[in-house]
Amino acid sequence: MLHPQPIHELLPGDEERHMLRKSVRGFLETQWPAQGAIERSEDTKHVSTLWQGLVSQGLASLGHEPSEGGLREIMVVMEEAGRAACPAPLLGTTLLNLLLSTLQAVPEHLQALQKDLHQGLVRLAVAPNGAGADTHAGQLRFEHGQAQGLLRFVDGAAHATHLLAMADSTTLVVVDLQGGGVQIQPTRAMGLGGHAGWSEVRLHNATATALVLPADIAASWTHWMRLALLARAHGAARREFDMVVDYAKERRQFGQPIGRFQAIQHKLADNLIALEGCRLTLAHAAESFDFKQDDWRYFSAAAFAFAGQSLRQVALQTHHAFGAIGYAEEHEAPRHFRRVHLDLLVLGGASHARAELASLVLDKVDAALPVYDLGEAGNAFRSEVTEWLAANWSGDRKVAFDRLAFHDREFDPSFARDLGKTGWIGLGWSLKHGGQARSPREQLAFLEVMERAEAPRVGASVQANALMMHGTPEQQERYLPEMLRGEAMHGMGYSEPEAGSDLASLRTSAVREGDQWVINGQKIWTTTYWGKYMFLAARTDREAKPQHAGISMFIVPMNTPGITVKPASTLYDGSFANIFYDNVRIPLGNIVGEVNGGWKVLTDALANERGLIGGGIVLKVAHAFNLLMRDVRAQPELRHDPLVRDRVGQLAADIEVGRQLMLECAELAETGTTPAELGAISKVFSGELMERFGEAALDIFGPMAALSQYAPGAMRNGRYEQNLRHSLMWVISIGTNEIQRSLIAQRGLGLPR
Repeated sequence: MLHPQPIHELLPGDEERHMLRKSVRGFLETQWPAQGAIERSEDTKHVSTLWQGLVSQGLASLGHEPSEGGLREIMVVMEEAGRAACPAPLLGTTLLNLLLSTLQAVPEHLQALQKDLHQGLVRLAVAPNGAGADTHAGQLRFEHGQAQGLLRFVDGAAHATHLLAMADSTTLVVVDLQGGGVQIQPTRAMGLGGHAGWSEVRLHNATATALVLPADIAASWTHWMRLALLARAHGAARREFDMVVDYAKERRQFGQPIGRFQAIQHKLADNLIALEGCRLTLAHAAESFDFKQDDWRYFSAAAFAFAGQSLRQVALQTHHAFGAIGYAEEHEAPRHFRRVHLDLLVLGGASHARAELASLVLDKVDAALPVYDLGEAGNAFRSEVTEWLAANWSGDRKVAFDRLAFHDREFDPSFARDLGKTGWIGLGWSLKHGGQARSPREQLAFLEVMERAEAPRVGASVQANALMMHGTPEQQERYLPEMLRGEAMHGMGYSEPEAGSDLASLRTSAVREGDQWVINGQKIWTTTYWGKYMFLAARTDREAKPQHAGISMFIVPMNTPGITVKPASTLYDGSFANIFYDNVRIPLGNIVGEVNGGWKVLTDALANERGLIGGGIVLKVAHAFNLLMRDVRAQPELRHDPLVRDRVGQLAADIEVGRQLMLECAELAETGTTPAELGAISKVFSGELMERFGEAALDIFGPMAALSQYAPGAMRNGRYEQNLRHSLMWVISIGTNEIQRSLIAQRGLGLPR
């Protein structure tokens, strides 16, 4: 159907989807409660009554017209169906509606079928055969109005009046299950028998009709079905996860809730990371289809490739946390465990989705990761920065820089000053402080282009945030302009020999003497030790309770007498330093914020940056992935290797998760501050993705990828192996991933400290 209005104006919005979810969940909680749901699935009368209730809510029309709901609304309903172990024939209903909405002309017999469907007179089962399906899914032949064949793994056949199945790659057949020539046998799978699971359908001269689909719509059929099944599996996994989180807060062992044990906290944090990745990629794929974006099938394959394995792992880990109670059949959890596995196995499972992704990035000469739409302002700014870098960071200047050793490529003073002339170092700063107040999406556009150009880093965002939020007018006037001009870098002096992630234990002291602060102590692992200033955390009250209440923040010029810097090389060819402060005297005015108020200064400053940390990491991986694709395509033996293609497909899917987490953080920042737990999720996933990418590059290219910079024959001048070594820094710095997992568990899930 053609609509003259822009499609996004016709589709429901976020508020309508929220209301839809609330309505469906409320209905299912009263009409299809968890207790006895599997048993009631055996009774056709119960299922028919349930279906009529859902029809009365308009769910039989989802996907028929944009105003009545598109793929995003279908995903909401399928998630709720999975959560409730609901056997209503929603899958077939929504698939047929989607299909007919895409056709220019709908045959009369299908119009009549759809009319009956919307009135609740028809219930559709679906066979997971066709493109990409498992070879054991069966085959269907259609001739002269009759269907023959055997179909396995059929969803909802026991309560259906009709069956949808593909006879070949483009022919959709609608079989009348109430006529002759039909045998339906429930299949025992994952220990589940009866009508709640799969069925085997044998057809012999069964009455049927057929429709030959355009090739692009036929290709979409599998994607729609896969996404709907994924949504149902996600709903089941999320319900099981919610239950085990509540259980971990209540179940006591060794005198305390099991949710206080770090092993349980980290297990559940990992589950939440996987569930969020699934939620976001699923929603993005559905939105891309609804908005008619060209890359929607790529995003669809990525969602299924990631969730096809991760949701199954969530189901396993959930049962680990439940312990023995979770595998008692009277408990609700087993039904969700089965649902997750059954829905994610059909249509080729995750391996077929990975193969699709590999084909999309390897089988075209110039293929690359899809470019995200960052909105009108973000897209325009991305182009502007690209043009500026082409003029200012290219040719001999960039070639000379690229020849430098890795440890000399972190910062380039002349580039920083040139960039300072644009004002972009203050992209996110307020106008009041000389910044440009650009949106988080524009900031992501800048980071993306800078990474793609392999430009050196600039700015000191955490320190700038601290000054803008807690600095005095005099401090802001003195330090912010030179930051903005690219003339001054600020290091971060936090970690100590006995105070890493546990910053409250730091011992470096600052004592007031007259009109000065006198600083004594040691800082370790300081990276930007060569900067003009150090943003230093020091203890100003040794008796404060809690300990972090006695910390203050200072700006220390690095040319101050009494500072001794002892640089050391890092594993990733960079450098950091041990810095000793011996009676270092700075003016009283160099304290940032209140005396003993440094913890707030620090956490406020980090909160504003936390959401972008993971995004910065995943953009590094995305750029490296595009380079890796070029190198794989250049070697036919690798490009055609099925193991290489499978690994590439998984990396592509994981990158989509990282990018979606990045975008979620940016969107939340546009309306406030990114929640600490979401920033932590993004950081954990992206940092460990960088590790996986580095290991994958070595596995794909072998010893040649392990050759380091300047070694003869080193691939990308040692980039791949150096990326792997560098990934360790991102997993450890800015709060180790173990600390981040604890934060996710305690703040995101409410588990006890």
